[in-house]
Amino acid sequence: MTTALLTALLATMVATSFLSGIFGMAGGMILMGILLALFTVPEAMALHAVAQMASNGWRGLLWIAHVRWSAVAAFMLGCSLALAIWSVVQYVPSKPLALLLLGITPFLVRLLPESRKPNPERVLDGAIYGSACMSLMLLTGVSGPLVDSYFLGGNLSRKEIIATKAICQIFGHAAKLVYFGGLVAQAANIEPQVALVVVVASMIGTTAAKPVLERLTDTQYRRWASHIITAIACTYIAQSTWQIAFAAN
Repeated sequence: MTTALLTALLATMVATSFLSGIFGMAGGMILMGILLALFTVPEAMALHAVAQMASNGWRGLLWIAHVRWSAVAAFMLGCSLALAIWSVVQYVPSKPLALLLLGITPFLVRLLPESRKPNPERVLDGAIYGSACMSLMLLTGVSGPLVDSYFLGGNLSRKEIIATKAICQIFGHAAKLVYFGGLVAQAANIEPQVALVVVVASMIGTTAAKPVLERLTDTQYRRWASHIITAIACTYIAQSTWQIAFAAN
């Protein structure tokens, strides 16, 4: 990797970690799209996992007092079940399919009837959504729209959402790193210096976001989160459509 590309990657990591540090979402989705454009799917998945483990780990530590541990336990149970199944299947999607799945997920979640809306304080919901989110993460690299809907569906405060989701995402991205770093046939090969840059940049962006989140109200947080996810989802759908059309020609 050239110095210029490494520098650009550093700036991207700081910016996306800053965004995720405020909303607990969106930054990882943007980063996944950029990495898919620069690397193979397994490499993009593995590098994204390193970045998100650092970002979520540091975010979880900053807001540790607000973590809802019962929600974490239920979510991780579902994640473990899904990882066991996908480790046997070992499926790696194409780039257009990964982008399409990223884009349509938020809209599919919004079609759920009110009675089916998730609640992070219910154990069964945690196990179901944990399994679904892990499946989406292994197929697309992120599970942002679905996991965000899970946490936004209840009555948790913005700090509880940020903290609890961060802890859940550490496990999810660690599983993704193991999956794409060694389990699948097309295993990724990440350079150590690139991984170091990713970790440092993620921590810088996350730290800078903390005072901004402090100033937001819960209402502002939920409103902006919904708008951001919609905009990014539409971008992914357009990008996937473009790649599919280009391949057809």
